[in-house]
Amino acid sequence: MARPYSSINDDPDYGEEEYDGTSFHQDLNVMGYGDDNVEGGDQAGTWASGSGMPSDTKPRILLMGLRRSGKSSIQKVVFHKMSPNETLLLESTSKIEKNDISNSSFVQFQIWDSPGQIDYFDPAFDSEMIFGGCGALVFVIDAQDDYSEALNKLHMTVTNAHKVNPNIKFEVFIHKVDGLSDDHKIECQRDIQQQAMDELTVSDANVPAIHLSFYLTSIYDHSIFEAFSKVIQKLIPQLPTLENLLDIMISNSRIEKAFLVDVVSKIYVATDSSPVDMQTYELCSDMIDVVIDVSCIYGLKEGEEGLGYDQESQSIIKLNNGMVLYLREVNRYLALVCLLREVNFDKHGLIDYNFQCFKKAIEEVFARKSHLAKNRKKKKPVA
Repeated sequence: MARPYSSINDDPDYGEEEYDGTSFHQDLNVMGYGDDNVEGGDQAGTWASGSGMPSDTKPRILLMGLRRSGKSSIQKVVFHKMSPNETLLLESTSKIEKNDISNSSFVQFQIWDSPGQIDYFDPAFDSEMIFGGCGALVFVIDAQDDYSEALNKLHMTVTNAHKVNPNIKFEVFIHKVDGLSDDHKIECQRDIQQQAMDELTVSDANVPAIHLSFYLTSIYDHSIFEAFSKVIQKLIPQLPTLENLLDIMISNSRIEKAFLVDVVSKIYVATDSSPVDMQTYELCSDMIDVVIDVSCIYGLKEGEEGLGYDQESQSIIKLNNGMVLYLREVNRYLALVCLLREVNFDKHGLIDYNFQCFKKAIEEVFARKSHLAKNRKKKKPVA
C-alpha cells in the first residue's frame, strides 16, 4: 500500500499547479492554539468535547421578542427536531422555559425562551440574575407583522440589558421571511436595521456603542440554522483556532469548503475563512441527515438506540456537477463535512492523512481548554 502523502508536492502524479509545499502537519507545528484569554472567554464558559458542564458555567442564550413572533418555534425546530409544520400547534409561552442543550449534543449551553408580554426590567424581576450571566440575547421580530412595537421593545431591552451586562452579544432575527419576496426581504431588513440603529444613536450619546447583528430567518429553510450557527460561534473562545485549523486543512487537501458541524443540531461550530454560501451549507446539512438516517437503519443492532454515529462513520456523495461531498467523524458529537472537486478527490491518502492531523489537533485544543478550566477551579479561593 502506498504511503499517504504529507503534502501535495510529495505526489509525483499531481499536476503542475503551483503549491507552497507545506503539509498540514508542518503548518500545525508553527501555529499556536490561540489566546486562551479571548474576549468573552469567561462569559462563554468552557466548551469541552464530551464533558458535562455545570449549568451555571454554560453560556446562556436568551430568546426574546413579542408574543407569537416565533421564538418557541425556532427552539423546537433547531434543537428538538420538530417539523416546521408541527410548530403551528404550539401554544404561546406563558413563563420562562429553560432548556439545557447538552445532553446529546456537542453544543453545550442554556437557552431561555421568555414570554413576550413580560417586562424583565420591572422591579419584581431580578434583572441581574437574568442578564448578568447571559452570553447572547436573540431578539425575534416577525417580519410579516407591523414591527414598530417590536422595535420599541428591542430598543428598551438592548439598552437596559447592556447596562446590566456590557458583554452580551445582541442578535436580531428578522423572522418569518419565507412568505416575502427577495426584494421585500432586503427592504424589510434595511428598514428594521436603520430604525433600530437610529434609535440607539439618538437615545443617549453618552452610552458606549451597542453592536447589533441582523439575520433574515425562517424555520422552513436552513437560514435559521445558519443564523444560530453565527450566534453560537460568538460564544466559543476557541473559534479563531478552529478556523485556522480548517484553513490549513483545506489549503493542503485541495478542498473548496469545510464545515465543523454538530451532528445533532446541524449547527456548524466553525468553518474556514472563505465566505459561506447558503446552498453549500444546505448540501452539507442534508448530508448529515442522510448519514444519520442510514446509520440508524443499518448501523444499530436490534433493540439498540442512538444515532448510529461513531468513530467509523464516514460518507462520500458524488454530485452531478462534478463536486464531491465528504464526511468524516471527528468525535461522537462533531463531523467534518467538506465540499471538493471530483478531480481533486483522486488522492484519497492525502486527505486521510491531513484529516487525521486535523482530528488530533482538535482533540488537543479542547483537551488544553479543559485542563486550563480545571486549573482555574483549583486556584479559586475558598470563601
